[in-house]
Formats: sequence, structure tokens, C-alpha cells
Amino acid sequence: MTSTWLEPDWPALPGVRAAFTLRRGGVSQAPWDSLNLGAHVGDDPAHVHANRRRVCERLSLPAEPCWLEQVHGTRMVEATASWQVPRADAIWTRQPGRVCAVMVADCLPVLLRDTTGQCVAAIHAGWRGLAAGIIEQSLQMLAQSHGGARWQAWLGPCIGPAAFEVGPDVRAAFIQRWAHSQEAFVAKGEGRWFADLPRLARIQLAQCGVDEIWGGRWCTHSDAQSFFSYRRDSVTGRMAALIWRTSDKPSSLA
Repeated sequence: MTSTWLEPDWPALPGVRAAFTLRRGGVSQAPWDSLNLGAHVGDDPAHVHANRRRVCERLSLPAEPCWLEQVHGTRMVEATASWQVPRADAIWTRQPGRVCAVMVADCLPVLLRDTTGQCVAAIHAGWRGLAAGIIEQSLQMLAQSHGGARWQAWLGPCIGPAAFEVGPDVRAAFIQRWAHSQEAFVAKGEGRWFADLPRLARIQLAQCGVDEIWGGRWCTHSDAQSFFSYRRDSVTGRMAALIWRTSDKPSSLA
């Protein structure tokens, strides 16, 4: 973990880079201090623009990230050359130089890459998206355009299982669709449960045939120095999970 971003701990893959930004190193003032990348949270637009430029420069991004208007749904879009911000919660590309991005402040970011490094994707997976099947639907869409690929996943920082308290309706929404999801809930008492978002994602990824999974061990709620957390602070900034292809050079890891 650097001072301003976290690098996924999956094995290096030629032609693919990824990063998760932290809240440090920006220009935004409290309560968005300091590297807020969200333009929809009440922060000064000039500060958001400056923070986004800092991210582009520090990570040597090949282009401005393809930002989304996230709505906690299941729609996945392809990053195109003529980009206009769509309402979606997942994005993919096979084109070098296009940066896939999702923003979070407790929700789970999921980054995907195929083992040849020819296709990458980013998914914004809050509990609503997970319960609605965004991982399954995204992988189905990727299979249509990139059939036969083997996928690897990295789970970024999100609210941890010791802090994410939910009601029985949330638990039921998962168990009705994925029976093994009951393993990701611990009873608190009085009809309340603690939910483990990374574990829920791992269960769904495994059922979709993805068994190479890294990450999922950072809690945004418990580390106010490194992470924004909506549930902890309500008014706060947003971090970004980014993934992009740097070249068309095929990998030898396929």
C-alpha cells in the first residue's frame, strides 16, 4: 500500500495494470478530505477535478477513466472511444488505453481480468447489486463477447463483516438465490445479522467458475485514515478501483 493507492495483490500479468485509490493525497476539504473522486457527493467540483488529475498523473493512466453513474443495479457497459457517462455498475474493455473504473465508499469493488490479459472489467458490488446478481450477469456478458476465457478476480476494500449489520430481508435475498450464502451471515440477535460482502462475492464467483480470487481483507469502516466510509460518516468522499490494458502483447500465463 502506497500513500495514495493500493495495488492488487494478484500475480503480475503482462499488459494489465490495476489500482485502488486511498483517501489520502488530495485537495478536498473535510468531510471529503482529501482524495475524493466522487463528483456527486457535494464536494467542490474544482477539487474533484484536481484529485482526478492527480490520480491520472500518479498512476500514469493512458487516459481519463471511464466513470459511471452508479445506481446499485446490474447493468454492464463496454468502455468505448466516444464515452458518455452511462447509468451502470460494471464496465469492461478489450481495448488498450481505456481505463475501467468504479467508485466506492463501503460497497465492494470487484476487478476482473482474463488469464491472457486480453480483457478486463470492474464491478461496483454493493449488497443490492450482489443480491440482484451483478457478478453472474457481468460474467455472462463477458462470456458472450470473450467466450472460453478463464477469469481471475480481485476484491478491493469494503465495509467489513464486523461492521456491516443488516436485517433478515437482506439475508433472505441472498439465501433464496444462493443457498451457500448463509455461510456469509453471523447472527447478532434480535433479528439482525452481520454480513460478509467479500465472502458473498467469493461464493458467487465460485459458482460462476472463477476460483482464482485475491483480496477482500480490508475494512473501509474501521480505517478512517485510509478509506472513505458512507456508513461511518454519511457525508464523505469516494475512492476508485481502476483496471486497464497497457498493450496487446499476449500473456504466457494462459
